[in-house]
Amino acid sequence: MLRGRSLSVTSLGGLPRWEAGLPVEDLLLFEVAWEVTNKVGGIYTVIQTKAKTTADEWGDNYFLLGPYFEHNMKTQVEQCEPVNDAVRRAVDVMNKHGCQVHFGRWLIEGSPYVVLFDISYSAQNLDTWKGDLWEACNVGIPYHDQEANEMLIFGSLTAWFLKEVTDHADGKHVIVQFHEWQAGTGLILSRARKLPIATVFTTHATLLGRYLCAANIDFYNHLDKFNIDKEAGERQIYHRYCMERASVHCAHVFTTVSEITAIEAEHMLKRKPDVITPNGLNVKKFSAVHEFQNLHAMYKARIQDFVRGHFYGHLDFDLEKTLFLFIAGRYEFSNKGADIFLESLSRLNFLLRMHKSDVTVVVFFIMPAKTNNFNVETLKGQAVRKQLWDTAHSVKEKFGKKLYDALLRGEIPDMNNILDRDDLTIMKRAIFSTQRQSLPPVTTHNMIDDSTDPILSTIRRIGLFNSRTDRVKVILHPEFLSSTSPLLPMDFEEFVRGCHLGVFPSYYEPWGYTPAECTVMGIPSVTTNLSGFGCFMEEHVADPTAYVTPPEDYSEEPDREAFRPSGLEILRQILPACQTPDIKQSFSR
Repeated sequence: MLRGRSLSVTSLGGLPRWEAGLPVEDLLLFEVAWEVTNKVGGIYTVIQTKAKTTADEWGDNYFLLGPYFEHNMKTQVEQCEPVNDAVRRAVDVMNKHGCQVHFGRWLIEGSPYVVLFDISYSAQNLDTWKGDLWEACNVGIPYHDQEANEMLIFGSLTAWFLKEVTDHADGKHVIVQFHEWQAGTGLILSRARKLPIATVFTTHATLLGRYLCAANIDFYNHLDKFNIDKEAGERQIYHRYCMERASVHCAHVFTTVSEITAIEAEHMLKRKPDVITPNGLNVKKFSAVHEFQNLHAMYKARIQDFVRGHFYGHLDFDLEKTLFLFIAGRYEFSNKGADIFLESLSRLNFLLRMHKSDVTVVVFFIMPAKTNNFNVETLKGQAVRKQLWDTAHSVKEKFGKKLYDALLRGEIPDMNNILDRDDLTIMKRAIFSTQRQSLPPVTTHNMIDDSTDPILSTIRRIGLFNSRTDRVKVILHPEFLSSTSPLLPMDFEEFVRGCHLGVFPSYYEPWGYTPAECTVMGIPSVTTNLSGFGCFMEEHVADPTAYVTPPEDYSEEPDREAFRPSGLEILRQILPACQTPDIKQSFSR
């Protein structure tokens, strides 16, 4: 048995007695996560959306602990001096001992204080800290697992910082919440060193759950049958699994984000969560319905501009009869349901072509992956679009001036003469510039593993190459959206508002922020009841079957040549919108 598990208690025994009504000013609250100022997945959104409420309640006694990355520091953090004396002393002590600890305010709503540790600057201590972890819980980390080594450094710095804080806290009680296994090492070391802190560990997913679901295993029907140690060892993540499980059992309070993840954690990590804390959103809600429509129209126009450039030379479809769909999240092909979604799109394309529909569906896959640069064709497309816009604008100016002068003279101008030879030459050159020999690319970036990429491999198999005859067009954007992008300069919220539908047929999704974000922004979405948000919907809405897509049945070995039932359900949700003559109202019902 891991020694770390023997440290587990579900009470605060051994700590000073806390009164139920302790005022906030006598407490210090720290949250530790790898995604503080560092967007990787949903935990970034979890912390970002709760920051204002927490900062308002706790004031200067609330701090976020995360890793330091120079580009994040420059764009997201305003450096300042710590106001709290214990925190200031802790930062000073660590910096004097050769660490680099940065302090500032995170430039999000609420402006919470952040303490960021430079992982690379303390890497020389890795071997020593590996020994400390082994002494604490008999978990060894292999040298080749760079991510686990970085998490060990991060956790060791966290535990060091918390010790310095508690040494100078002047009687204030300290509460620390750790998010996910990446922050768990700090919890293990803090408990092993018997720091006088109250600890909370929150799991947003389990390591083994992600791996097993990605392997097309009937996960939920066999939760109680897995040999967990064997499964973790076969996937070469046993040390990570041990870190995660030790963190769970060392915490005073164990929480998770949904009922389905609570069941999973009880079987995978052998501890039932004490509290389920569903994730929330702090997104501005507009009281007037027309505000949703105005924002949708504005941002849809910007997506249309991108599509004009991306499909230059093949823009033979009506953008006013075009639906914009998207799927977004971590690049977990099966877990996020991208496999089922692509199958559905293949069938949808066939049906629209067979019925000679004039509706086009453009589907965006927003899933960060390894790339080495922007796709040259994609960049060229946006350049061509801007050039054509400038050309049309200059000709329009000349045309307008000639028309204005003619009307002042009391004449109706001859439309055949109002454009001179130079104008016609410019327009012809512009038309020639839109000719291309290749099909519009299915990805906006150059993928490092193009030949083995799951999405691109499936696109090749089902033949969705963005040809003229395809009524379904596919665009993989393997990078988080940003308003500073030269391709699609939009933030994720703006992009969502401009789309017509979000599709999230997840098989493994402990919560699932994107369908919730769609809801508060007035955009419909499709999800499953295997996601935390889907479970929440089932519990809190009338007639949940009208809103939640049933999960895939893996009770038998899946036939990859057969069309999956979940894919049929997704198709059933999308197809009616493609058959209505009024695209603007296609999903409003």
